[in-house]
Amino acid sequence: MRLLVTGGLGFIGSNFILSMLKTYQDLSIINLDLITYAGNLENLVDVTHDKNRYTFVKGDITDKSLVSEIVSTKPDAVVNFAAESHVDRSILDASAFLKTNIIGVQTLLDCCREHGVGRFVQISTDEVYGSLGPEDPPFVETNHLKPNSPYSASKASADLLVRAYHKTYNMDVVITRCSNNYGLLQFPEKLIPLMITNAIQNQELPVYGDGLNVRDWIYVLDHCKAIDKVMRDGRSGRIYNIGGSCEYPNIEIVKLILTKLKKPFSLIKYVQDRPGHDRRYSMDATRIRDELGWVPSTGFEEGIDATIKWYIENESWWRKIKSGEYLDYYEKWYGNL
Repeated sequence: MRLLVTGGLGFIGSNFILSMLKTYQDLSIINLDLITYAGNLENLVDVTHDKNRYTFVKGDITDKSLVSEIVSTKPDAVVNFAAESHVDRSILDASAFLKTNIIGVQTLLDCCREHGVGRFVQISTDEVYGSLGPEDPPFVETNHLKPNSPYSASKASADLLVRAYHKTYNMDVVITRCSNNYGLLQFPEKLIPLMITNAIQNQELPVYGDGLNVRDWIYVLDHCKAIDKVMRDGRSGRIYNIGGSCEYPNIEIVKLILTKLKKPFSLIKYVQDRPGHDRRYSMDATRIRDELGWVPSTGFEEGIDATIKWYIENESWWRKIKSGEYLDYYEKWYGNL
């Protein structure tokens, strides 16, 4: 099997590539990535020597000539992770999100249609559904799309494009919408790695608002296995929710991390809530369980322990990131902490 993976140097994409190459010996991957701030060549250093099964191409998914050249080799499937993905950044400037997350998806779809690629897998997010109240049932695939940030609006737009290409051109597409991921290799702007790395450095831990925003958490390698199942066995034109059935308020996550690292709660600093901050996400993953037999296998306690251990052991990796462009952004958003 031959795959084109876009955005494979990012957090979930790199974990997916590593997981797939480890699991399947008869598989090869082309990884197309622009190497933006959240992409890191070091994430896949362990497979760069495997020239027969892994090829890296630096490039933009909006570059139609490049994408067409790669897709003309007719991979069995295209798995699109490439996206601008951090809500805070989309609030500061939405332009890059519209370009990559909408025009980039259109470019990929057009090239896949032109060259007859077998299957297109769009990696989406639970944020396209909007926000839930405390007593609302979890999101199901038939919920209306109600995005509340420029980021989630761009992802919802991409999902609608993918659906339209299936209906209009009969393209073989599937869409996955996953809850919040955590695990190794995650860029330290997201909640869990930010709190772990700040705590290790004895820096203040910024918590939005009252800290009671609730997220459904899933370990990244469980997500990767779910994507593999959908890619291989999912029904064409189908949307599959992927969730960990593991809801926690943000403040509980922060306190758990501090407890495990034996750091004081006094490091917590409540900061002004971000605009349009969704209160709660929760995913109903019944469809993928019943149709494809997938269930998450990593409990949150096990997953968070493995994640903390990885960030402790890979301190040089995230210190380099936090000392560069990310630091400028971090101070711009939160203020000089």
